[in-house]
Amino acid sequence: MNRRRQKKLSRRLFRAIQGGDTAAVTALLRAGVDPDRADSEGTTPLYAAAVNGEAVIAGLLLAAGAAPDTESSGIGAEGTPLCAAACWGHTETVRELLAHGADPDVREDHGTGWSPLDWASKGPYPETVALLTAAGAC
Repeated sequence: MNRRRQKKLSRRLFRAIQGGDTAAVTALLRAGVDPDRADSEGTTPLYAAAVNGEAVIAGLLLAAGAAPDTESSGIGAEGTPLCAAACWGHTETVRELLAHGADPDVREDHGTGWSPLDWASKGPYPETVALLTAAGAC
């Protein structure tokens, strides 16, 4: 797929994620959009899905090959998908990320920041804390 088409499909993917449009996300992934391609600011699709609590969309991205622990660097969207979901208490999204191999102990800021458990505890989101703890988070 040429670069221009990939960029266009990637923009559509972000709009579909923001709108919670699972059908559009599915169609775009089938069309060959890269599930790991960050937007112009550095935000990854999986981070966008995670911070918005879109568990089904996160699952689609992960099944299409999105890396579960890739850190997003977008303005106001820095961090890992698991930290983003834990920060807002999106328990189903946390569950989906963990099921696809997200490391419950990966800290943001390239290992120097908060962990998903730190974020969930600050929330406070006891259900998310329990899920992360059961997955081995320290």
